[in-house]
Amino acid sequence: MGAQQSTQGEERVFESTADTPIRFSQSLINDLSDTLSPTVTPPDSARQATLDEHIRSRINSELARLRAEEQDVREQIEEALARENAEKEKGDSDGVLSTDAVVRDITEIKSKVERHHEKRDLKAWPEIQKAQRELVVCYNNKPKTPLECWRETEAFKTAVADAEKSFVASLR
Repeated sequence: MGAQQSTQGEERVFESTADTPIRFSQSLINDLSDTLSPTVTPPDSARQATLDEHIRSRINSELARLRAEEQDVREQIEEALARENAEKEKGDSDGVLSTDAVVRDITEIKSKVERHHEKRDLKAWPEIQKAQRELVVCYNNKPKTPLECWRETEAFKTAVADAEKSFVASLR
């Protein structure tokens, strides 16, 4: 015995019968499970500190790059606005209003607003008041047949239209 060497390529097959149960030791099972699942060991504290510092430096460099890019964009916008304003000033130089012209415009607008508020009151429009009274009297006299008040309704509409025309004309 022993004179014959075993070959590496020879395959051994074990057959099991139902009579003999197969048992494996716990150490064999542990060894096999250790080789199948890679162990993840947490990095040691020095390596973790190095990784953290590297990540911080990358974040800071990216943040600095973004800030510089933002500043460039702001400068470009400011330059574009400055050019646009300069072009507008060149085009509008002959239409520039003086302080006196602005004051005159403001007083004119104020007077138009005051006239508008004064003319909103119906007392300034006796034609409308008269047509309104006639229409109300007609509706009160004919509550069951309001369609018979069409003449008074048309008179009221005409009075309001005339008042609107004169009001708009007064604002000009």
